[in-house]
Amino acid sequence: MGAIAAVWWWLGIPVHLVRAPLDPDDKVQCISYAPFRNNQTSLEPATKVSREQIAEDLADLAKISNCIRTYANDLGLDQIPELAAKAGLKVIQGIFLDRDRPKNATQVATAIRLAKEYPDTIIALVVGNEVLLRKEMSASDLGTLIRSIKAQVTVPVTYADVWEFWLSNRELADAVDFITIHILPYWENIPIPAERAAAHADKIRQEVAAVFPGKEIFIGEVGWPSQGRMRESSLASPVNQARVVSEVLDLAKREHFRVNLFEAYDESWKREIEGTIGGYWGLFDSEQRKPKYPPGVPISNFPRWKLQMGAGMALAILVFATAWLTSRRKPREASLASWIAVGLSATTAGILFGVAAQKMAYESYGAGGWLLWGALLAAATASPLFGANALMSGRAAPSFLEVLGPKGYQTESVLATMHGLDWIVTIVIGTATAIGLVFDPRFIDFPYAALSMAALPFAAVTLLNPPGKGIRPMAESIFAGIFFAAAIYTGLNEGPANWQALWTCAAFMLLALTLWRARA
Repeated sequence: MGAIAAVWWWLGIPVHLVRAPLDPDDKVQCISYAPFRNNQTSLEPATKVSREQIAEDLADLAKISNCIRTYANDLGLDQIPELAAKAGLKVIQGIFLDRDRPKNATQVATAIRLAKEYPDTIIALVVGNEVLLRKEMSASDLGTLIRSIKAQVTVPVTYADVWEFWLSNRELADAVDFITIHILPYWENIPIPAERAAAHADKIRQEVAAVFPGKEIFIGEVGWPSQGRMRESSLASPVNQARVVSEVLDLAKREHFRVNLFEAYDESWKREIEGTIGGYWGLFDSEQRKPKYPPGVPISNFPRWKLQMGAGMALAILVFATAWLTSRRKPREASLASWIAVGLSATTAGILFGVAAQKMAYESYGAGGWLLWGALLAAATASPLFGANALMSGRAAPSFLEVLGPKGYQTESVLATMHGLDWIVTIVIGTATAIGLVFDPRFIDFPYAALSMAALPFAAVTLLNPPGKGIRPMAESIFAGIFFAAAIYTGLNEGPANWQALWTCAAFMLLALTLWRARA
């Protein structure tokens, strides 16, 4: 209980920043805005955002910013300039470009019309967003289009892309009035940790300015995610998001350069194509539209740590109760090693249950996601309970054959069957994650907490209550090989600075060793 309390007290320690990320008394210069909420998505042509929804958002954003940046003008977004004028906001109007040329023409025509209708509200047009990064248009065609638009409007015109693409397409500088660069330290080829993100953004700004003398360098996107997987030393977390935004804003104020924060609201729909990380770049949450970091409120990665600590303690008590009740009903006296194993399982579960539950809440997307991560959390929660029972009763962990095999091979024990099903759920979901981290890891989260909760009790049972003599089952051997190979590859691929990856790899290794010891 003391260990669980100490760890959760440490995890819940809040951080006090010198400058609040969002402060009505010190408004941000500009912030990226997309109005989609709930089940709305820009991927669906039938989406139509209402005036009331936009007006509600803009009224809130006007309290913390003087300007918003948009990225398109279809799906009802063409209403934004009119409503922004009423809210007292300036607009950097986006024109979304891709391979769909007729759609591009509509975007351009609408933006030109809006710039003429709202000259006091629209302060710039952004012709295309990362279209070179996505390889959906050539630099020469983009330059021609920008010059054509400039000839039809009186507001400044620019193009926005990741900073490297400006350096490799320098001819575009002659076509724009100012250069808009995106600096997202989390997504750099060599990820930058949060504590160096602001300095990195300023360094890149100065490097680009040296290449394009006489042109203003506008940081069109800079930000940090509050949830999602680590990339090397870049940790997505609320504290890091608040720190990066606060330090960038402070730097921009001191160094007198323009910056646009990415972004206003979490966009849940992006999780469909970018995983967890895509949905948590906002400074307001997606559903309730509330600011994540109200001024004067300390920031913590685990704001509900007392509840999570209490839930973990309850689970640990339940694990010990299971062991005690089992030991009373069995004539066999449990060894000290078994009680130590129960203690380790209970403590691990008590510490990690709150972490695993929070990760499930943020990382589950859609019915399939909730089913997948909910099943893993359920299996991880049950594992120390089944493990305590097995350790006290002297029962070996069941093999797959004892649970799924034909009659004559199956165990007659209901508890052993349930224990085996719990093991199978853990292995199947763990294997899916392991394979994903090998073949398509960019947006896959690391389920280190739930896997550790599940793996440790099974390893303890296999070590202290070894299975009887028999052959090594093929199924367990194949899964063990997958976990072992995935652990080696993932550890090397993610790098030694990514503790989430290393922890997950350690869980994979523990699962592999436990599976390798199985006998049937």
